[in-house]
Amino acid sequence: MSDSALTTNVTSALRRLRAGIVVATILVASDARAQAARLHLADLIAEARQHNAEMAAAQARARAAATVPRRVGALDDPVLSYEAWNAPESLRLDRADNNIFRLSQKIPFPGKRALAEEVATRDAAMAATEVRGTELDVVAGITKAYYDLWQVHRLIAVYTREKDLVQRVAGIAEQKYATSEVSQSDVVRAHVELTHLINRVHTETLAIGSAEAELREMLSRPGSDAFDIPDDPPRPRLPVTLEDATTVALGERPELAARRAAVSREEASVRLSERARLPDFEVAVARFENAQGRDGFGAMASVTLPIAQRRKYDLGVSEANARLAAEQAELRRAEDRIRREVAQAFVRAETALAQYELFTTTHIPQAEQALSVTEGAYQAGTVDLLSLLDSLRQIEGVHTEHIMAQADFEKAYADLERAVGRELPRAGEALAVRAERHE
Repeated sequence: MSDSALTTNVTSALRRLRAGIVVATILVASDARAQAARLHLADLIAEARQHNAEMAAAQARARAAATVPRRVGALDDPVLSYEAWNAPESLRLDRADNNIFRLSQKIPFPGKRALAEEVATRDAAMAATEVRGTELDVVAGITKAYYDLWQVHRLIAVYTREKDLVQRVAGIAEQKYATSEVSQSDVVRAHVELTHLINRVHTETLAIGSAEAELREMLSRPGSDAFDIPDDPPRPRLPVTLEDATTVALGERPELAARRAAVSREEASVRLSERARLPDFEVAVARFENAQGRDGFGAMASVTLPIAQRRKYDLGVSEANARLAAEQAELRRAEDRIRREVAQAFVRAETALAQYELFTTTHIPQAEQALSVTEGAYQAGTVDLLSLLDSLRQIEGVHTEHIMAQADFEKAYADLERAVGRELPRAGEALAVRAERHE
């Protein structure tokens, strides 16, 4: 054997050893992760409901708003006053001609406080719907971050599998080169492709940290402990129709409930502004302690005269009516926006589902078959290495796009549930019953 041939064989052996070590390392790590506990989406959502800071803030605002109605419905504080008339210069109050102790109370025209309480009650209802809206946002965010993490782990598995296939191809190329069936360029190309896939595995592994950071933010979970591998999602299904989803959304969305509460608030504000034209009252009772005359009691009643500032109250009514018209327009705008959001989320889910089914039933089987045929043809010497590598790239592409389509469907379905305003079942029968209830 010549020195050059010996050197070539040694180099090939070292390459095989190095590649084998890399493959073994990744497989051991993959097996360890596969045997680890699985991460469940329901557990993350439950944790977020307990610890998410945004939800806690919305709940606190709702509790604060709930205390306002009874407070604004209460009367003003009574006033206790003391008056001394014609007191001597020595300020001997016991020698003043009149010492008056007065207790007074302002009383608004009947119905004014009740209307003010109703306005505050509608504000509290809006704050309560904000809690539900925030919860829906958090659940949708958690779901999409969860499937981002799932996608990264699945892509790592795909790239690892493809790396193993390229490793096998590189071994075939080395064997054929050793028997002078192919040139050294085939071995070099195979190892370049192998290095490319090793880098893909590495970069996707780094992407895990980004997906986990997003989950930690929504969970308000400090630290940097790694999450387990997410569970695989169920098979994509879209049992709901666009019409049913839109019908449910118009009845379930908290944003619409908030806008309806705002319209009711402004209607109460109109009635309150009209009642502001009516007078308010003040009553008082007094005790007189007189140094020179007789002691006694007194009483007083007073009334405001809104008619003196009639223009002011007319403008108040006009303002309230304008605000009511604005809120009615906002309600229509919210309905239009929700119809659009449902339609867009539905189309995204429908598109991702079609892509998933296409890859599952057509592209993946065809790519797998093409790879098997091309690999056998390369071993037989009827096709070159570039054709085999092209088949490997095609199968890598269809597998990654298949995974992305499934992740896109789950994220689009999360957006659809957010647009509808509640969780949607995956079973067509349960959905039909629920849709009928909201018609």
